[in-house]
Amino acid sequence: MSTIDRPENNSNSNNSNLNKSNPKKSRRSLFLVLATFALPIILAKVALEAQWLDMGVTNKGTLLTNELTLEQLGLKTTDFEQHWLIIYSLPEQCSIHCQQTLETVHNTYVALGKEMPRVFPVALYQNELSTEQRQKISQSKWQLLAMPEQAKQQIVTSQIFIVDPLGNVFLSHQLPENTKQLPQLGKQILADMKKLLKYSKVG
Repeated sequence: MSTIDRPENNSNSNNSNLNKSNPKKSRRSLFLVLATFALPIILAKVALEAQWLDMGVTNKGTLLTNELTLEQLGLKTTDFEQHWLIIYSLPEQCSIHCQQTLETVHNTYVALGKEMPRVFPVALYQNELSTEQRQKISQSKWQLLAMPEQAKQQIVTSQIFIVDPLGNVFLSHQLPENTKQLPQLGKQILADMKKLLKYSKVG
């Protein structure tokens, strides 16, 4: 009888070992997937701070020192299909300067060329836009969204934000007071976006 019992005991022992090893393999696989997705984004952010492209050249925008996410702004990452975002938080009243900024940033987005599908331009408005303004914006690629109350508490002044596919808001561009400086703003945003998209294939 003992010779018959031994194989069964061995089988049970093997099954027990398999059950113990499977969770470890699952956790390892999950970690590798997360690392594969997050690492390129981290490298892209580091590239903005380091002189990886040209000596003396760094990011044009301002890196945020405090953590800020889409969730904290009342927005859902899933709504943007894990794309890079260029978010323009419009002032309470979208004047001529505001409309010119919309046009400038949109032209910057178009200048991304083949990288355009990886980026969504999003305009957050506080007050209802006029029919004429909506019609003009509808002819562009802007996604118009009403600014959530959470975003109003977080965003003090109208500005441009860059968001990674994980929903982290990490870079901002302040708007110039003089409309003649808008082309320069567009060039700065374009430089940062090209650097980010070059170092990260995510999104």
